[in-house]
Amino acid sequence: MNIEGLDYNTLRERLILPQYGREIQNMVDYAIGLPTKEERQRCAETIISIMDRMNAQNRSNFDHMEKLWDHLALMANFELDIDYPCDVSEALKIATKPEPMSYPMSNIPVRHYGRLLFEAFEELKTMEPGARRDAFVRFVANQMKRSLMQWGHGTCDDEKIASDLARFTDGKIQLDLDTFKFEKINAREFAQPRNKKKK
Repeated sequence: MNIEGLDYNTLRERLILPQYGREIQNMVDYAIGLPTKEERQRCAETIISIMDRMNAQNRSNFDHMEKLWDHLALMANFELDIDYPCDVSEALKIATKPEPMSYPMSNIPVRHYGRLLFEAFEELKTMEPGARRDAFVRFVANQMKRSLMQWGHGTCDDEKIASDLARFTDGKIQLDLDTFKFEKINAREFAQPRNKKKK
């Protein structure tokens, strides 16, 4: 079906900065086509004032107006011949997307403990016996218990924690469950909320 004057955004030219909308882009295109520099300058300043009103929440930023002029230069594809009140040569940095961050894909044997606990296990292997190591063991063991409760559907076993701690520290850390006291953990914190059906 083809209706004259009706077109879809998907068929239109892609906007350089979509946050300003198609009307501002049309104004910029119009300004580029004006015959004299004075007219282009006046038109550009009017466009900037409209863009400023659209971004009133950013007026407190020290570089607010410079960013607007950068955006204007980008939307004009640097083809708008006017006297810019600031340097717009760095405007392209705004438009360039950053490189995607690499996700740390470390292979851990038991996923519910997480990468940080396995880093802690490695640290415990090299620590000298003493008060500092004892405090760290207490912290790690309690975090293991929290992890088991959170990812093990509320169930955890002290013997399993002691066994895992010994296994993942190559036997360097042996918890004596007769003397070691875990912190009290409220199981309700890890309970899954049930969906209440509407009556």
